[in-house]
Amino acid sequence: MILENAPALAIGIPLFAAFAVFFFGKLGKRAMKVWVVAGLLAAEVFIIWLAMDALSGISHFYAVGAQVPGIISQAGFPVRVVLVVDAVSALVALVAMSLCLLAGLFSLRFFEKKEGGEKFYSLLLLLAAGITGLSFTGDFFTMFVFLEVISISSAGLIVFFREGEGFEAGFKYLVLLAIGALFLLFGVGIFYGKYGLLNIGAIASLVGVNASFIDFTAVALIASALLLKCGSFPVHMWKPDVYQKASGIVSAVLVASGLVGIYALFRVLFLMLANTPLSAMVGWVIAILGVFSIFVGVTMALKQTSLKRLVGYAAVAETGFVLLAFGTGLAAVTSMDIFSFRAVIGGMFQLVNDGLDLGLLFLLIAAVGFVTKKKRIGEISGLAHKSPVLAVLFLIGMFAISGMPPFNGFASKIIIYESVYMASPVFSIVGILGSVMLLAIFVKVFVAIFLGPPYKGKVEVLPKSMLLVMCIFAFFILLLGLFPKQAIEGVFLPAAKALINSQAYIGGIL
Repeated sequence: MILENAPALAIGIPLFAAFAVFFFGKLGKRAMKVWVVAGLLAAEVFIIWLAMDALSGISHFYAVGAQVPGIISQAGFPVRVVLVVDAVSALVALVAMSLCLLAGLFSLRFFEKKEGGEKFYSLLLLLAAGITGLSFTGDFFTMFVFLEVISISSAGLIVFFREGEGFEAGFKYLVLLAIGALFLLFGVGIFYGKYGLLNIGAIASLVGVNASFIDFTAVALIASALLLKCGSFPVHMWKPDVYQKASGIVSAVLVASGLVGIYALFRVLFLMLANTPLSAMVGWVIAILGVFSIFVGVTMALKQTSLKRLVGYAAVAETGFVLLAFGTGLAAVTSMDIFSFRAVIGGMFQLVNDGLDLGLLFLLIAAVGFVTKKKRIGEISGLAHKSPVLAVLFLIGMFAISGMPPFNGFASKIIIYESVYMASPVFSIVGILGSVMLLAIFVKVFVAIFLGPPYKGKVEVLPKSMLLVMCIFAFFILLLGLFPKQAIEGVFLPAAKALINSQAYIGGIL
């Protein structure tokens, strides 16, 4: 009975906890923190439970409301909200919720000497509910709702610490995502006007039979909104600005919302275009956008003096690798060969790795700022003498995001290089050069911050809870890097199959 309602509980628990956190805040900081961790951990447990089922081949289709509702759409499909938990949606939800949970644990000591923790944790819990809902949603109406929840809660977190130009970054983020939401709403309105439906699977079944120009227009509008959400070229401008101005803790959580945005983009594209002649063209367009994202992200990171802005541009480049892989797979979805399918597997692997690598780097930035009270690269040097653990963790994050063996980034990127090379050698070469440049950039940063004469400023002791969270990230980075075959067979292969198998998704809903 509990497992049957687990999709709704994974969304409802953090949503309820977000509003109840103010009550527990009146009971004291300890009670509030216990409540927040319990809410995030409970949602994590339900998602793990669902993921174990989904990765073993058991998908869950949860209808919110009556099983036989009385309201029927013009197309004869019952009007209801459907949550879909298959291998790919469960994996994305698990990674995103884990980032929220770990960021929440990391922040516990951060608020010991600060006020307003209940507001921060309420926004964090709202964001966790939003990203889980967006991962599981099976209709466009709730997709729009959860995107708005994510946008508002993310903007609140960006400006929460009131640091520097955080208000400007938060306002820019909110305005741009509002424009994206308008595009999404237009696309959804076109589908509803033509089919009288909001359910993604039901619409996909009709588009696949008789696709028209108006259908492709709707898909283009929805895809544009989701590309803006994930921060790819040419709508990447908000990403480095927001990551620079937001706290490192908040940036780690924003990575989670970006990953869910990428998932939503390709869930829609693979469903709507799988049986249409435009899949190849759209796939190549996405792959080209991925190549430009890699190029722009790497070249702009070269000249940055702010560490958070540098990692923000690295995040743009990392998004490019995922778009390149999934775009290559989408281009060949109608006649999927082994190399195109491996590109999708590599994209799923890279999606998870981005959460781990970028999450670790942003939390490291927060840790360095916490112990030194400095923000810019030129203000810190020789930190390894006083904090060797941070130096080691930074090395792990640096090698992982650059795709060096034996870390997780190498395992996913080598799959992408090999599979994309069969479709376009130029794209593969750009990806390899991008990884090499990322390594050179982060080596320069590591030398500037951690090497040289001992740091002369005061260095505070890093709390054990913060160190433990970063060690958890490092553990999974090494685990996926050392055992990629097991990870691919047990996790990423089922997720890739679920993403490209549109008929299983549509059949489960219908």
